[in-house]
Amino acid sequence: MLRAVLFDLDDTLLGNPMETFVPAYFRALWEYVEDLIPPERLMAELMRATEAMNVRRDEPCTNEEIFAKVFYPGLGLERAWVERVFERFYREVFPELRVLTERRPAARSLVEWALENGHQVVVATNPLFPRGPVEQRLAWAGVPVDEIDYDLVTTYENMHATKSDVAYYVEILDRLGREPEDCLMVGDSWEMDVVPATSLGMHGYWVTEDNRTPSSDVTLAGRGSLEELWQRVDGLDALPTAVS
Repeated sequence: MLRAVLFDLDDTLLGNPMETFVPAYFRALWEYVEDLIPPERLMAELMRATEAMNVRRDEPCTNEEIFAKVFYPGLGLERAWVERVFERFYREVFPELRVLTERRPAARSLVEWALENGHQVVVATNPLFPRGPVEQRLAWAGVPVDEIDYDLVTTYENMHATKSDVAYYVEILDRLGREPEDCLMVGDSWEMDVVPATSLGMHGYWVTEDNRTPSSDVTLAGRGSLEELWQRVDGLDALPTAVS
């Protein structure tokens, strides 16, 4: 029986194609820091620290701790000062990127429906960002944390792996106290959402609106747009867990 639903954020709950958003994010950050920190150096160390978070590890460190070990020493600047710069950026500039995203009405419907039916709900976004910008994007999606009682929102402060490692999904299962077959993962990335989650035995719904061919053979609960998933479950007493 289904007990928990994991929703990816970008291009799942929120229309936000990464090929557009990420370059705009880096451009905005570059322009914001250019009078404070050498932008080339900042970007190089940011990439290096991000890669460090994506590497499989045995040490019990959060992604934030791994990021900090690499990023701040690489910049050679006081951590507290750099954190204040980033906090101001996320508060003053990051909200301007909202225009690049699109709200999906089905997101709110699905999240509320899952909660009303007693399912645990997780925002399973790749935990490379601090909680602040994750919460902003959830608000843009119409499912803000101050209105939705999520069981878990994954961020770099509270996770010990990223979606590049199946350990990310194992940690979510441990936190929920659930077996894989109790859970449905809803996401747009075949490689980071569908494959690792289903490899553990979770059910998977692939959010895709084109005829993309999967790169591997995986049994799905379904595929299609978020709106199509909502149409499937509206009026039913369970989210899909069987092959469509």
